[in-house]
Amino acid sequence: MINPSQQFQGGRIRSLWIFLITLSWMIMSCANEYDGEVFEEDKAYNLEIPTNFPALAFDINKNPITVNGVALGKKLFYEGKLSRNNTISCGFCHIQEYAFTHHGHPVSHGIDDKLGIRNAPAIQNMAFLKNYTWDGVSHNLDERSLVPITTDFEMDSSLPEVVSKLNADANYRKLFKAAYGDDNITGERVLKALSQFMVTMISADSKYDRMKKGTASFTNDESKGMALFQNKCASCHSGELFTDESYRNTGMYYDAQYDDRGRYRVTLDWNDNMKFRVPSLRNVEYTAPYMHDGRFYSLDAVLNFYSDNVENQANLDPILKQNGHIGISMTTLEKQYIIAFLKTLSDQQFLNNKQFAE
Repeated sequence: MINPSQQFQGGRIRSLWIFLITLSWMIMSCANEYDGEVFEEDKAYNLEIPTNFPALAFDINKNPITVNGVALGKKLFYEGKLSRNNTISCGFCHIQEYAFTHHGHPVSHGIDDKLGIRNAPAIQNMAFLKNYTWDGVSHNLDERSLVPITTDFEMDSSLPEVVSKLNADANYRKLFKAAYGDDNITGERVLKALSQFMVTMISADSKYDRMKKGTASFTNDESKGMALFQNKCASCHSGELFTDESYRNTGMYYDAQYDDRGRYRVTLDWNDNMKFRVPSLRNVEYTAPYMHDGRFYSLDAVLNFYSDNVENQANLDPILKQNGHIGISMTTLEKQYIIAFLKTLSDQQFLNNKQFAE
């Protein structure tokens, strides 16, 4: 015979089980499962904007950044199916530990090991930039990935081909549904998801940043280097992004191997011949080789060029021909100080953040 105490205890257990089963059903009903993971209903991504950075240039109203959108973009960033033969992903030419550049290659190697004409630029702080690429042909991050996907010496594919491949993958249909509310895979959604992921790639935790916040101190060499940098380099590499985003002829010789005349390719104005976009110097310690065609393999070589080898071309930037001198006057010791400062722009947290890793 069951006494009242046992009945009460049994009732509590049954009630607890009913509660747990109901709770589990509720969680699963508002989640999406794929690749063995459960993704909750989508929500806004917490994009932390550094207080010392310029305002966002990326229009988050046109492409709201969401948790599932970023997750989809990350998977697409490392997806070989974006290329014709399924071998080349965005991450192939943009490697995280080198600030998402193609380390070791003067110019990028694409599909079938074809050579491009330019060194892959770093992908960092893209949300704050107004223009992209060495010649500034692209100014909309939501459209930027279309160029490498379709260029014959990069991925050599097309959006219809990419969409067809992704549609054949049930996991991708679930990913798109988690990010967009339905499993309709379109070229526009592919491009927007990629840009959502790239927008999150914010690098703002270098020794320089910590020094500005008062949580780190520079060595004597680094302090001297910063003073020299501000005097000799900051006219172009200005602000917290260390670029004014301008296009300048810095006296580099034309290399017929790549037939790249920079901004002229966009404007067809000869005044823009050999003008290239001023790159950001954040994480520059890790982005070798340098310049648009990767012609210099060290920071020493870059500074030696600016002090001794600048060509006096017709449209050479006026900054590089002052006081009767072509280039930038620097002693060997001054160059060492400047390089010591440049290394303070390295952000190990960014370079090793698993949030961006494949």
